[in-house]
Amino acid sequence: MITQQVDIFGNLILTNPTTEGIKYAGSKLKILPYIIDTLSRLKGIRNVFDGFSGTTRVSQAFAKLGYNTTSSDISYWSEVFATCYLKSKKSDRFYQEIIDYLNGLEGYDGWYTENYGAETNESKKPFQAKNTRKLDAIRDEIERLGLSWPDKCVILASLIYALDAVDSTLGHYVAYLSNWSPRSYNDMVLTLPARFMCNTQNDVIRGDIFETVKNREFDFAYLDPPYGSNNEKMPPSRVRYASYYHIWTTIIKHDKPTVFGKANRREDSRDQVAASVFEEFRKDDSGSFIAMQALHRLIREIKSRYILLSYSSGGRATKQELCDIISESGKLIKAVEINYKKNVMANMRWTNEWINSDGKYCEYLFLMEKK
Repeated sequence: MITQQVDIFGNLILTNPTTEGIKYAGSKLKILPYIIDTLSRLKGIRNVFDGFSGTTRVSQAFAKLGYNTTSSDISYWSEVFATCYLKSKKSDRFYQEIIDYLNGLEGYDGWYTENYGAETNESKKPFQAKNTRKLDAIRDEIERLGLSWPDKCVILASLIYALDAVDSTLGHYVAYLSNWSPRSYNDMVLTLPARFMCNTQNDVIRGDIFETVKNREFDFAYLDPPYGSNNEKMPPSRVRYASYYHIWTTIIKHDKPTVFGKANRREDSRDQVAASVFEEFRKDDSGSFIAMQALHRLIREIKSRYILLSYSSGGRATKQELCDIISESGKLIKAVEINYKKNVMANMRWTNEWINSDGKYCEYLFLMEKK
């Protein structure tokens, strides 16, 4: 558990664990200290839940701080990262030997080079061919090694990190840069993920979050659903994570699927496909966002004493919607506003002005206690 220390003025000195992750639109890296600060002030917390865990930075921090952590998401890459950090048990030496072997393989032209690599970027590809050739060789060999799932996740996480370090993108895979990024010229090299000793009881669950929480109880739950943008001109495909990171899904599944479009996306990432009800940004007949109704249901059904809810000022939810959701299932204990421009955190009152009106980008954390 977190050991709380205070300075000479009585202020909490926060322990902020280091975590790893890819470039990710939903990354909680910047607000992680505030999440940990909020959690550290609660008493009697042992079992915690990270819903919508993404690259699992929050799950990593929870487990490092000694909490029994359940990491949940619908994405394959989230399951891989969570399993790597929360479930793998072999020694660093065991994994390093595999990584050294894979780094030594000779690359060749294969499916990944055909679809995602190029010698010049006239065709706008995410990787230089020298690196996709290595990817073709390494990914085929990983399959031949016959590793157990936790061990395979460590190696796949290493591979994704290595590719993330040499891509030519803005951090997603629905469009690629016209010119090669400086990092894309580097040679792809696998390195060992920064695993840590886990003495806690952790679970990793990929699937529907309602099924995940149905028969489980937690002391504390952190929820960061994909609210989507309040920019009505932004198409839904631009906020669906299956579209943003289709390449990672393919590398993990290694199913070499049929692809479409200029970005060579997977068929199952088409705009007409919503991977989760939380990514469904249409309104129902009553004028309410379907995704917000799903959040309402989740908070009502999850069995957790405390719930910490993230919200970005650019999201579709309104203050009244969140107020109604929270007040129906419990009471608001604390609201925190994080101004990224000023890099400050401030406690705030629940008022009609909590959504900023001056265009600045803020993140909000709402801590509630359930009835």
